[in-house]
Amino acid sequence: MSRFDEAKELYAKAGVDVDAALKKLAKVRLSIHCWQGDDVTGFENRSALSGGIAATGNYPGRARNPEELMNDLDAALKIVPGKHKINLHAIYAITDGQVERDALEPRHFTKWVDYAKARGLGLDFNPTLFSHQKADGGTLSHPDAGIRKFWVDHCKASRKIAEYFGRELNTVSLNNIWIPDGCKDIPADRLSPRRRLKDSLDDIYSVTLDGRYIADSVESKVFGIGLESYTVGSHEFYMNYAGKNNILCLLDNGHFHPTEKVSDKISSMLLFFDKLALHVTRPVRWDSDHVVILDDELREIAKELVACDALERVFIGLDYFDASINRIAAWVVGAHNMQKALLAALLMPLEKLSALQKEGRFTELLALQEAYKTYPIGTVWDAFCESNSVPAREGWFDVVHNYEKNVLLKRKLN
Repeated sequence: MSRFDEAKELYAKAGVDVDAALKKLAKVRLSIHCWQGDDVTGFENRSALSGGIAATGNYPGRARNPEELMNDLDAALKIVPGKHKINLHAIYAITDGQVERDALEPRHFTKWVDYAKARGLGLDFNPTLFSHQKADGGTLSHPDAGIRKFWVDHCKASRKIAEYFGRELNTVSLNNIWIPDGCKDIPADRLSPRRRLKDSLDDIYSVTLDGRYIADSVESKVFGIGLESYTVGSHEFYMNYAGKNNILCLLDNGHFHPTEKVSDKISSMLLFFDKLALHVTRPVRWDSDHVVILDDELREIAKELVACDALERVFIGLDYFDASINRIAAWVVGAHNMQKALLAALLMPLEKLSALQKEGRFTELLALQEAYKTYPIGTVWDAFCESNSVPAREGWFDVVHNYEKNVLLKRKLN
């Protein structure tokens, strides 16, 4: 009997069908963020990051153009089991000349659509409301009507691009809005900027697009660099706006107070929204966008998605950028760990555990929850990788190392 067969037998005794779990996992499409590959630089040839965003480190091999970024994504996707989506920001438009963000059109992303079609991938999208001279002092909540219009038009253009993605790729493309608006110190007026943000969003969403191809979401944040005292787009603001306007309220697990847990919010959100959008990252003391590891919160997020039977109702996007390590490895580690967390949840006898909770048998519940953590998930993960022609365990790192030696280390930044 193989190790995998032994693992299946052990899980079966606990009431878990391993084959069924693997089939469910195979259907989950992660949205893998392109911006890990070039440290959120994009293709506009603009100045450094701004808007409370920073990519630290100078590891060699950053992608410098669309071809290199696509090649790097290919290198990562070859060692991530399954078929997934690529998450783009507007700054990754491919244009022959300078095109302002409010004038972007689907044609500026046709190469990305061709790339996705050839590989059976989906595409998600985000308007880019940072790292721009018109983002200083605010965007959708800016007191200047002309500045607000520029960003409103950019968001309208972005929604059309996302719908184009969905239509061309026969999937639903998530279009997510996040803004870096707020105050470094205590504001005198919190209401007016939020009123202006509401008006801007009302304008953006006044255009009805085809829900078969686009889903809209808004993303909150508790604070950012330079915005420590007040964030216009708070969780309370967006949750109420999303609920009233039938769009999604995206949860980024780095965008809340360190004592808050996104895993605890998931079931509440799913009670009131048909779908849920997530950005999965790893905050270290604050929204630091570290590479996702298989920590307790990631496992709890995955457990909640499985326990709520929500895998077909959730958009799972990765969102981190680490310039201090090999960027392809960063993609792979994060994607693998999100999949491992989902697999761990799918291999839990959640109905049995829920019954123990309902019956008040909390000692047994705790004991079994801890016991199942050491069940042979690694053996099942290896089988999943092998069934997708991906190296098992740490074998994938040899592929990354060879790519670094043969490709990344030969790149020289201008």
